[in-house]
Amino acid sequence: MGGSGSKAKGVWPFSGSGAGGDSANDGNEQSLARLKGSRSATPFVFTRRSSLYYDEDGDLAHEFYEETVVTKNGRKKSKLKRIQKNLIPQGIVKLDHPCIHVDFPIVLCEV
Repeated sequence: MGGSGSKAKGVWPFSGSGAGGDSANDGNEQSLARLKGSRSATPFVFTRRSSLYYDEDGDLAHEFYEETVVTKNGRKKSKLKRIQKNLIPQGIVKLDHPCIHVDFPIVLCEV
């Protein structure tokens, strides 16, 4: 459930240290750079990856279908066939209003 969280183990993007991670012992320079750069991270998200696709005609939608006519026993029947080829993802989309990151470790409202 809720598969939009970060996949990094032990690294909180909004704190200065890894939460139980051995990133200092790994020797991986990239993870150390991520820890050092995350101190100035903002809890807001300004962009997201879109779930929309462009088809060959330039139309934008979540799913595309084409109507096919199937003849069975002399009767014509229309069916919708889902198109999954030649679709181009829309890419990164700027949000109208910034959202708070799902890994933000502070309780915002307590009831």
